[in-house]
Amino acid sequence: MNLKVISFDEAVEFVKPGSTVMIGGFLGVGTPEGIIDKIVEKGIGNLTIIANDTAFEDRGVGKLVKNKLCKKVIVSHIGTNPETQRQMIAGELEVELVPQGTLAERVRAGGAGLGGILTPTGVGTVVENGKQVIEIEGKKYLLELPLRADIALIKAKKCDYYGNLVYNFTAEN
Repeated sequence: MNLKVISFDEAVEFVKPGSTVMIGGFLGVGTPEGIIDKIVEKGIGNLTIIANDTAFEDRGVGKLVKNKLCKKVIVSHIGTNPETQRQMIAGELEVELVPQGTLAERVRAGGAGLGGILTPTGVGTVVENGKQVIEIEGKKYLLELPLRADIALIKAKKCDYYGNLVYNFTAEN
């Protein structure tokens, strides 16, 4: 196998304006800060971000939001980032809030090539609005569509020649 190590400057060239980008981490923990800093430095914008959350204004995905490089974020939480909230309320940023377990399953479905997942989470709530409801054996489910990205950014402590990754401490999310 041809193992290639590249710099942040080389890696950031894979992130194009308008890309959909999945970013690992949880409130900034385990987030690939180095490559995020390069995206900010280069001003690569109009991004759709798929992540657990928008962290804080000065960490993780929050840096992209603060620098107005995102057109949309698909996340489970924005409560720790007042700038995300401000941009959402002002209509400057589209925010799709997804329950955390549903978010994980939608990402998994995208990676597995599935057409979506069925979940009872959100049935009978505002989460249901605009989604297909399917009833199976008397129980209602929402059809949640898969999430796919042009590129994924992850942070790992080390990797082997096959691409298996080892994460540090709580970054194992």
